[in-house]
Amino acid sequence: MTSSGKTHTMEGVLADQDLQGIIPRIVQDIFNHIYLMDKDAVITISVSYYEIHLDKIRDLLDSSKTNLSVHEDSNKVPYVKGASERFVATAEELLITIEEGKSIRAIAGTNMNEHSSRSHAIFQINIKQEFEDERKLSGRLYLVDLAGSEKVSKTGASGTTLDEAKNINKSLHVLGQVISALADGKPFVPYRDSKLTRVLQQSLGGNSRTTIIICISPASFNEEESRSTLDFGRRAKTIKNVVVVNEELTAEEWKRRYMREKDTSTKLASQLALAQAELQKWRSGESVGQDEQVAIEMAASTTNIIEQTKALVAAGQPLQTDERADFYRQLDEKDDEIAQNCVLIEKLREQLNEQEESVNSIRREKEQVQQDMNELQGQFLRSREEVEEVLKALEELAVNYDQKSEEADSKNKQLEQLNDEIGAKSQQVTTFQNELQQLKDFSNHQKRKIDEALAGLLRDLGEIGLVMRVGELKVPTLESGKGIEDEFTMARLYVTKMKSEISAMSQRCKELEDSQGDTNKRMEDNDKALQEAKLLIQQHEAKLKSQQDHVKELEGKKRELEERIDGLNDEVSKLQAAEEMHSKEKAKGSADDIKAALEEQIEKHRESYQKQIAALRDEVSQHLITIGNTSDQLQKLKLEHEALKEQHQKLLEEEQAKAKQLQELQYSFRSLNARREQARQDLKGLEETVSKELQTLHNLRKLFVQDLQSRVKKSNVIEASDGEQDAGGSPAQKQKIAFLENNLDQLTKVHKQLVRDNADLRCELPKLEKRLRATMERVKALETALKEAKESAMRDRKRYQTEVDRIKEAVRQKNMARRNHVALIAKPIRAGPGSGQPSITIRAGDSVS
Repeated sequence: MTSSGKTHTMEGVLADQDLQGIIPRIVQDIFNHIYLMDKDAVITISVSYYEIHLDKIRDLLDSSKTNLSVHEDSNKVPYVKGASERFVATAEELLITIEEGKSIRAIAGTNMNEHSSRSHAIFQINIKQEFEDERKLSGRLYLVDLAGSEKVSKTGASGTTLDEAKNINKSLHVLGQVISALADGKPFVPYRDSKLTRVLQQSLGGNSRTTIIICISPASFNEEESRSTLDFGRRAKTIKNVVVVNEELTAEEWKRRYMREKDTSTKLASQLALAQAELQKWRSGESVGQDEQVAIEMAASTTNIIEQTKALVAAGQPLQTDERADFYRQLDEKDDEIAQNCVLIEKLREQLNEQEESVNSIRREKEQVQQDMNELQGQFLRSREEVEEVLKALEELAVNYDQKSEEADSKNKQLEQLNDEIGAKSQQVTTFQNELQQLKDFSNHQKRKIDEALAGLLRDLGEIGLVMRVGELKVPTLESGKGIEDEFTMARLYVTKMKSEISAMSQRCKELEDSQGDTNKRMEDNDKALQEAKLLIQQHEAKLKSQQDHVKELEGKKRELEERIDGLNDEVSKLQAAEEMHSKEKAKGSADDIKAALEEQIEKHRESYQKQIAALRDEVSQHLITIGNTSDQLQKLKLEHEALKEQHQKLLEEEQAKAKQLQELQYSFRSLNARREQARQDLKGLEETVSKELQTLHNLRKLFVQDLQSRVKKSNVIEASDGEQDAGGSPAQKQKIAFLENNLDQLTKVHKQLVRDNADLRCELPKLEKRLRATMERVKALETALKEAKESAMRDRKRYQTEVDRIKEAVRQKNMARRNHVALIAKPIRAGPGSGQPSITIRAGDSVS
């Protein structure tokens, strides 16, 4: 259980003699025992220190080794492959190694312990002892500091600490299962369920002696954990292992043992032959003397029989029945002893055969080891080349990794931008939803107002009907039709205005289409002119190229003529030299003639060459003038081409602007058509409503006139009184009717305003819904893109990390292979009494060297 003092028990305070834990005390005992040994032996001590953290084995002596694996050697003994092995010669060096590994061990703070161990630490001490007779003894000591089991409710672990607690509890649970299986004697023990039990397989159920120290807490708060820990210790106490010394014998020792066993077997065979001969003598009734007995070891057991036999033979008396039975019983016992000796001889013979087989197997193993060494040397050379290749690949991978990391950073920035855009879009969606809700509330409010206005209109009409039936009223002069006619007139004017606007828009569209056609024609003309200019430019370029080629040819001819002139000058110099030679041999007159002839020929050649050179120069100058003119024309054409391109670009921009304007006009035309249709429908509904109300008013007016006429006919007799009553009642009725007509006009206006507002809202609602749908689709698209970008980034990151880990592991394996082929520098210790000071070699009885 956690926070019970396990680490303090195992390590304690390394620098304090009184507060040291088990590990430093065991180290001191080991070295004290070595110094006090009497035999002169060479002892080599190597240590390894690693931890099991999050189900991964991490080397505490080399922080770069983070995920080591567990393998088995030829004897099926598990070991941690790649763990650092450090040789030590003194206790101080070993304690320094412990401090070094302890400094990087995984610890963390919890609610129960400020410095809680988050891993299982294993300190391994390998000891090899070699005697003068070349015998070798080896042993391995595991000093394990287990992390305690935890309850999350007590420790308050979270995040990485929670994952560590899960792995610790899992490995301790598997350890408990292994202990239970060993205690119950089950045939299958689940060592492989955890790396902890896999590493400690030999310590738990192999050729070893194991001591388990249980740490529990006396607090009642931890009663359940303490009881579980005690049960674990009780089960572990029942495990019993058989221990055999790990002794490695040399070939000479095997040979000595073989010869010793062979001599013993020969002696036993001779003793067996003598015993069989003696037995035959005894069975035939003969006596065997003291000198003829088989062995000294058998003399004491057969003394009484020999004396009795001698007495019987000397006396010459026959054996009695009881004596004969006793004699035969003793003979049977001797037969049993002989049979036991035969069995022993057979066993020794079998052991001898086994020793011979072991010698042969050792010889074969030696040959195999030699072959393995040769193969390993070849592998070492190949692995060195592979390591160089891997290092090159690692450098390339590092460059690629930097590039990919930059790409990942850019992806992260894009991801942040997308997150910001999504946040802004979500805010826009929220505002749109709020606006839509406000519009819905306003629409509902307008509907309620319309319903209330209609209900009030119906109530007023009902009251007018009641008044008409009960009272004696005259025909009123209604003048409320003017407001309705004004409304109709305004509606007709609005429709007429919309028609005029629509016709103007259509006329504008036609004009734009006509102008677009003209623009297209102008663009086609410009394209044709541009193509012609391009063709002309290409022709001039071809002509310029031909002129340049011709100039190059003329320059070549010029160079040839100059070379010919140089050759002629050389010939002239040669002729002059020849002339000087001939001048000495021939007469002066003949030499002058030859010289004059030669000078004339040279002068002729010179004049002809000068004429050719002048002609070539004139031709070159003409060609240069032609090239200059062509270049000027080409430059002019290029300028014209640039001007045409600019005009073409301007026309394109004008066409795009006009197309955009045309689209806007078409969109506005469509919107005007929609508004026109909506206004037409609203006007139609309004006309129907107004016509119904007018019909109702006309009906009420007719009923009122008919009622008045009937009352006038009935009251002809009492005209005076009726006249007074009519004079008294007519103004009140007129006032009431005027009041009702005013109310009706106001209600009609309110109703028209509500209808117009409702129509506007109905026009705006599809636009808002469309914008909302577009925004939602954009948000969904952005969310999908964000999710895909995240998944892609995660996949790339995992792939890069996997590739880097694979390369690192390959390089590490190559380094380990190379390191395994290189001899390690061991620090042997000579057993025997001596100084306890740090030294490399200590011999018994000598001073420290």
